[in-house]
This record gives sequence, structure tokens and C-alpha cells, in this order.
Amino acid sequence: MKNIQLTLLVAIILGFVTKSYAQPKKYDITNGMGIFGGITKLDIDTDNFTTEQSDGFLFGMSATVDLPHKWYNMSYGMQLSENYLKISGRPNMVSGQEEFIEYKMFAAQLALLGHLKVVGSYLTIDVGPMLQYNGKLELKNEDQKSYYINTYTNLMADDITPISQFNFNGLVGASVGYKFIKLRAQYIYGFTNIFKKLNSQDIDTSGGESNFKGNQNMLVFGAMISF
Repeated sequence: MKNIQLTLLVAIILGFVTKSYAQPKKYDITNGMGIFGGITKLDIDTDNFTTEQSDGFLFGMSATVDLPHKWYNMSYGMQLSENYLKISGRPNMVSGQEEFIEYKMFAAQLALLGHLKVVGSYLTIDVGPMLQYNGKLELKNEDQKSYYINTYTNLMADDITPISQFNFNGLVGASVGYKFIKLRAQYIYGFTNIFKKLNSQDIDTSGGESNFKGNQNMLVFGAMISF
């Protein structure tokens, strides 16, 4: 009888210990929201035009999933921006004078980002894909509507405004700060040809390249407040 009782006792103790140590460790996964804003610098890499980046602004919101047992966090969000870009032009067809024609572009961007933990959540490398919808290029100064684009003979400033409105981008950047406030720097590169729509337009390309191709790149410097 004693042997049976001892056997049962050992079995119960082993079962308890096994159950205790076999339980998976629990982690608190924290979800958070953040709002952010900053300045942008937009440029377009192209052989068709001579461009110069200009300053704009951006604001947005994001939702973050904090994964304490992983080497990364995840977030998804949307940001809206108004960006400015300068393209070299001239006041009339035969003028040798160069003036930069300033355009603005409104964009809405959806991003899914991974935040690689360099120093916990205090310093992260941010990377991920981004979908973008943007409006057409708009002339900031309507008086420049009749200007001509340099490197072309008859191409006018208003001819290049109907750019492609759906684009796919990649983002890489860094975030540094405490839990509730962080500084962010981002570089956004457009994988798609933002000038593709111009190739289907009936415009005069004499004097320059007939095939339009350009990839946007945008720098963002800002801050995010989380709650």
C-alpha cells in the first residue's frame, strides 16, 4: 500500500512540475496609436527634366503593435502630404532665360512597416512597403502656365501635369526617442514610373526624350506622439 501511495505521490508531483514548466511564457502585447507630422522634401529622378527638390509638409496617424518577445514591432498607418517640386523652364519658346517652375502634389500614402529594434524600442530601423495615391501636378503660380519646359522645344508647363496617380513605394528610416514621443527620419522611393501617364498623352516632345520616366524620392523629417 505504501508503495502504491508513494507511486501516486511521485506521479502527481511530476505531473504538477511538468505542467508548470510546460506552460508557454506569456507576454503582454501592447497596441498603441500615434499621430505625427513633419516636413517633406520631394524630388523626381528623371532624364527628361531638370528638377530641384522643394519643401512641403506631412501629417498622419498610425497603429503600432508592440511585440516584446520579438526583435521587431509592426505598425500600419496613413499619411497625407502636400509636396512641392521645381522643374526648369523658360518664359517663352525662344528665351535663353532659365526659371524654375514650381509644382505642388498632394499625396495619400498607406504603409505597413516593420520596426527593427536596435536599442529596444528607443531606437528602431523602420522599413516596409507603401501604396500611394496622388493628385496631378498643380502649378503653384498660374502665371507660369504658359512657360516652356527646358530640354524640349514646344512642351509647356501645363502639359506635364497629368502624372500617374497610383504608385508603389518603399520606405526606410529610423525612429529615436521615448515611448510617448519619437523623432523620425524617412526616405521614400517610388518603384513605379510616376510619369508613365504622360506617355499616353498627345503632347509635343520635339527636341527632347519622347519616353517619359521618373521615380519619386521623398525625405521626411518629423516627430510622432504616441498614446
